[in-house]
Amino acid sequence: MFKSGFITIVGRPNVGKSTLLNHLMGEKLSIVSSRPQTTRNNIQTILTKDNYQIVFVDTPGMHKPKNKLGDYMMKNAKDSMKEVDVVVFLTTPDGGVKEGDLHILEQLKGCGTPVFLVVNKIDENAENKVATALEEYTKLFDFAEIIPISAMNGKNTDKLLELIVDKLPEGPKYYPEDMITDQQERFIVMEIIREKALRLLSQEVPHGIAIEILSMKQQENGKYHIEANMLCEKDSHKGIIIGKNGSMLKKISTYARQDIEKFLNAKVNLKIWVKVKGEWRDSSFLLKELGYK
Repeated sequence: MFKSGFITIVGRPNVGKSTLLNHLMGEKLSIVSSRPQTTRNNIQTILTKDNYQIVFVDTPGMHKPKNKLGDYMMKNAKDSMKEVDVVVFLTTPDGGVKEGDLHILEQLKGCGTPVFLVVNKIDENAENKVATALEEYTKLFDFAEIIPISAMNGKNTDKLLELIVDKLPEGPKYYPEDMITDQQERFIVMEIIREKALRLLSQEVPHGIAIEILSMKQQENGKYHIEANMLCEKDSHKGIIIGKNGSMLKKISTYARQDIEKFLNAKVNLKIWVKVKGEWRDSSFLLKELGYK
C-alpha cells in the first residue's frame, strides 16, 4: 500500500521550523537564520520513499503583523493549517509557554486535523525543563502525538517521521519521485542570497531587505550567469549593505555564490546591485512584483 499526504509545520518565529524541514529532507531548501521571521513563503518540499510520499509545507512563523508583508505571512501560515493530514506544532522548552504559542494553539482548535506537539532544542535545555514544557503544553491542547527532538542534530527526528507516516492515508504519488521542491530555481536562489544578508548584516537592516532576480541564464558551458537587485528601505541601509570599499556586499555575494553553486551543481557568476526602495513592505504593487502574491 502506498501512502501520501500533506504536512504543515507551524510555530512562532525562530523555533527551528526550517532547520527541521531541511534535516528531514537532507537538502538545504528553506532559509535558515538565527533571526526570526526569515521564511516569507510556504515552501513545499517533497519526500518520496518506496512506500510513501510526504509533501511538507514550511510556513512563515506566526507573529503579530506590522505591515502588509506581515499580513501576507500570517495569511499563509493560517491557510496552511487547512486541508492537511497532520499539523506539526513546533515549539521550544525555554521560558515556558509563550503568548505566540497560545495564539497558534487557539487557531488550531477545532481544525479536525491531528496535531503533533514537537518540542525542539532538547539538546540545548536541561531534562527537567523539557519535562516541564511537555507537561504545560499537554494541559493546553489534546495532541495526537508528543515528540521531544533536536532538529539540529537529528535526535528523534526519525521517530517523528515514522509517526507522520503512520497518519498518512492511502494515496497517489502526487509528484515525480525525483522532484524535491515545487519552487522554481529562481526562488531558491533568491532565498539563498537573502539568507546571507540576514546572517551578515546588523539587526536593523535585514527585514527591510528583498531580493529581485533580474536574470538567470545558463550558458553553453553549463555555467550560470545571475544578476540580482538587493532592495532596502533607506540610504543608510544601502551604505551598511555595501560596506567599506564594497567589503560587505562582496562577502554576501561570495557566500551566496558558494551555496548557489552547490544547489545548482554548476559554476555561477553572481552580480548583486543594491537599490533603495522606501517602504516596499507596505507597497502592494512591489510585494506582488517580488512574488508575495
